[in-house]
Amino acid sequence: MFHSINIGGAVKIKVLVASAWPYINFTPHLGTLVGSILSADVYARYCRLKGEEVVMVSGSDEHGTPIEVEAIRLGIAPKELTDRNHAKVVELLEKWEITFDNYTRTESPVHREFVQNHFLKIYKNGYIFEQNTDMLYCEKCGRFLPDRFVEGKCPHCGYESARGDQCESCGRLLEPTMLVEPHCAICKSTPIVKTTKHWYFDLPKLSQKLTEYLEGNKQLPNNVRNFCLNLIKEGLKPRAITRDVSKTTNWGIPAPFPGAEDKTIYVWFEAVLGYVSATIEYFKEKGHAEEWKDYWFNKDVRSLYFIGKDNIPFHAIILPALLLASGEDYNLPWNVPATEWLQFKGEKLSKSQRKGIFIDEALELFPADYWRFFLMASRPETKDANFSWDLFKEKVNADLNDTFGNFVHRTLTFINTQFNGEIPQPQELDEETKHVLDTLKDKVKEAAEEIEECRLQAAANTLISISRTGNQYLNEKEPWNLIKKDREKAASILHVAAQIVKALAIVSAPFIPFSAEEIWKTLNLEGSVHEQKWDQATDPLPAKHKIAKAKPLFRKIEDTEQKLDEKLEQTRKRIMESN
Repeated sequence: MFHSINIGGAVKIKVLVASAWPYINFTPHLGTLVGSILSADVYARYCRLKGEEVVMVSGSDEHGTPIEVEAIRLGIAPKELTDRNHAKVVELLEKWEITFDNYTRTESPVHREFVQNHFLKIYKNGYIFEQNTDMLYCEKCGRFLPDRFVEGKCPHCGYESARGDQCESCGRLLEPTMLVEPHCAICKSTPIVKTTKHWYFDLPKLSQKLTEYLEGNKQLPNNVRNFCLNLIKEGLKPRAITRDVSKTTNWGIPAPFPGAEDKTIYVWFEAVLGYVSATIEYFKEKGHAEEWKDYWFNKDVRSLYFIGKDNIPFHAIILPALLLASGEDYNLPWNVPATEWLQFKGEKLSKSQRKGIFIDEALELFPADYWRFFLMASRPETKDANFSWDLFKEKVNADLNDTFGNFVHRTLTFINTQFNGEIPQPQELDEETKHVLDTLKDKVKEAAEEIEECRLQAAANTLISISRTGNQYLNEKEPWNLIKKDREKAASILHVAAQIVKALAIVSAPFIPFSAEEIWKTLNLEGSVHEQKWDQATDPLPAKHKIAKAKPLFRKIEDTEQKLDEKLEQTRKRIMESN
């Protein structure tokens, strides 16, 4: 049972939709989009169509070592880098039609204040202690090497390019001193071990509560639950939550603990609290400063965190632990849908190593809806997926163009040419036609269930199966031949086909919002498709309703894989030169 509120007679469910905060050291790539941002957007759009009260939040993660590393590489201040990249990403997300209610940044004053206050509560509750510790220190750079300032071999799996905070191969959380054969990420020299003082979050104290949360929340995916329970079983260790302030950059949120004046909060511990601060900021800016609490303390609100698998421990262990340690009764994550990795030419996508396709490059090559559909229809939900141009072409050409687009265009064009652009008046429907409409209703319901279960790949393919049903119906009935001898029967067939088109407009809206809106406009229906209700997808269009002239929604991609690779390289070079 979910908490609901009654506004104007309508019962609404409240949903907090969150996506992992992208590091803003460079433009996000398609892997960031598919694993977090786009998945969250599809889910949030669906919930809005269901009439639910949705708040969708995320923001630019500005304080990590990747930012400092990139700023040092470019010879600029971290703030200059993040100001520029944040503005660029905000603009790009609008072009991708991502519907955040608040896409903020970790430099936000609201975030900084909340993080410091939250950590002071945890400190006063006895979950933080200080301790001298050995850390890697680069004599050449004159600084301690936290997180991504140090690279080396993973002690668990032997991965050669593990970083000081986490191994990208096995997903284990690491400390820099755990790495085998470490080296400074900036100058590549071998660091020495040096003693410094840090403040630690006592994660082991929360092992029992975290276990109860993970075992008791049946909504969590098995891969998330099992991964985290195994980490707890192996034994959680206290984690350093402070970092030494860099004398050259002085970057990050100052640690609020007594005696920690030369420390900042470790980025992963402050960034995950951004979901709370972003909600606070959203309602504060709306003039309803206290309403954020309904999304964070009401036990019937759903909260979903869309992430990639490398973020599992931070969202299903560290975030819940930080909320529990505050002593306040925060909502813990209701669901944490975690995707596997989207690879490019067999390798993990990487901003720092410039591997993959980046979201600005993608839009230079093809419209956003092509990418949105492809990424959802091939979303790596159970195993890593490898991007290839051939697969991209197949999804666009066969599914979007030949199946979905073809059905919509042939139906509406036939109505334009043969029925003066008016939805035909149907005869009494026969059993076969009723079966088609029943199938439509079943598929719309199936897509809804798949989205609610965060099986977005299945839902995208169910969307195509709806248009496939429509094409099959037209091919079997052949109204273009039937109209010559029985116009009324042909009219009934096109009436049903038009109902399928209307359903497609609404069901496709979370996935391909530009195209869905174009269909809605061609149907000449009031308002925007994104203001409609999912449950009205199969409500019939009235006979004699006048539609607009139909235009093709998509175009086929004819280029070869080699040609597309060349276009990508040319686009990347052009964007880099313009920057």
